[in-house]
Amino acid sequence: MCNLYAQTKSQDAMRQVFRGVLEDGEDLIDTAGNLAPASGIFPDYDAPIIPRSEGRDWTLTTARWGMPTPPVYLAGKRTDPGVTNIRNVSSPHWRRWLGMEHRCLVPFTSFSELDARPGAPRNNPVWFALGKDRPIAFFAGIHTEWTSVRKLKEGEVTAELFGFLTCEPNDVARPIHPKAMPVILTRPDEWRCWLTADTSEALKLQRPLANGLLEIVAEGTRADPA
Repeated sequence: MCNLYAQTKSQDAMRQVFRGVLEDGEDLIDTAGNLAPASGIFPDYDAPIIPRSEGRDWTLTTARWGMPTPPVYLAGKRTDPGVTNIRNVSSPHWRRWLGMEHRCLVPFTSFSELDARPGAPRNNPVWFALGKDRPIAFFAGIHTEWTSVRKLKEGEVTAELFGFLTCEPNDVARPIHPKAMPVILTRPDEWRCWLTADTSEALKLQRPLANGLLEIVAEGTRADPA
């Protein structure tokens, strides 16, 4: 389960990368304010996402990482910290948010998994990226507005929440984390498909990133040292 990632590029870099998605008459509207590069994004942190805006436009905005938890797991609990990673898209709890109006892209430059290799140090993060220069890519995300108690000291809040899909790990991720890896989209045609295709077509993207596109770029730190 990916519970730590980084997005260290500028807002302008995110906007420029997303230009490959835009068609005539479309625009990306930046409502995110001043976003500082983030070398460590943890659950319930605010982070950038790109969802559909009104009309033919898209929005660069922020949301809290962690979608609403299925009610069966909240029995007897006073808070809902959220679910960061979504695998079982056949669940009725998640199906409601798989339509294009709830899909988004989650920009990232690297992500971390705890090292499960034999002999690895305890709780040793391993960082993955598409290259040493950490180019921007996107997780296949979903988002929704939701009212809940995330933290007792905060009380009930209404917030925009997001999470992203996971899938079987590829050959690079599997030795580190054999259970899953995030669904990573690297090309404008994939980004467009995730955002605009019907649900059955979009979910074909829930597959491991092709071998050879991902590499280990750092180990042993709770933030990407890039």
